Amino acid sequence: MKHPQQNDNTASELMACHECDALQRIPALPPGRVARCRSCGHVLLRNPKGGLDRPLALYTAALILLVLANAFPFLTLDISGREEITTLFGASVGLYRAGMGELAVVVLITSILGPALLIISCLYVLLSVRFNKPLPAVRPALSWVSYLEPWGMLDVFMLGVLVSFVKLAGMATIHIGPSLYAFVALILVGAAATANFEPHILWQRLGIPGKTHHAG
Repeated sequence: MKHPQQNDNTASELMACHECDALQRIPALPPGRVARCRSCGHVLLRNPKGGLDRPLALYTAALILLVLANAFPFLTLDISGREEITTLFGASVGLYRAGMGELAVVVLITSILGPALLIISCLYVLLSVRFNKPLPAVRPALSWVSYLEPWGMLDVFMLGVLVSFVKLAGMATIHIGPSLYAFVALILVGAAATANFEPHILWQRLGIPGKTHHAG
């Protein structure tokens, strides 16, 4: 766990390795640098290249892609001349009408609500820190990011779509909608945004004394 000792961004911090518990002092890292444990080599802290501008741009693109993925048809099924248009939200509604209410809620949370809340929370924190604006509840929003991350299962949803492709291939003609392309792009952009989002750097910039984080 990490225990910031001072509010100054240039001050070093005392940190225990998440893997071996070795205690060591970590100085402030410039962009693109990584701090590793001296005992086991585990990554303790990283400051991605591009500072806060890169994750801010990536999460903005992710939000746009999420809107596009929900605004257009996801798939169109042509069954014996009858077309059935499916959207992301419509998939949850279809599961609910088929008597699978619990699965419908899970799909809705993991494919729409979870990713939306995660992207908006990250953007909210990044905008506050990047432009030095003390927005309301920015600290709770940053705390909630780690809880929201497991609920953004876009890749799992996409795997289910691919399985459906195989099962429906002999029953109907499948036409890919614009939403599916936006969804695939969202998965890629979202992964890049997560890789460039470092909560510890944001806690440093917010100047929280004694805030506890996990190293790794």
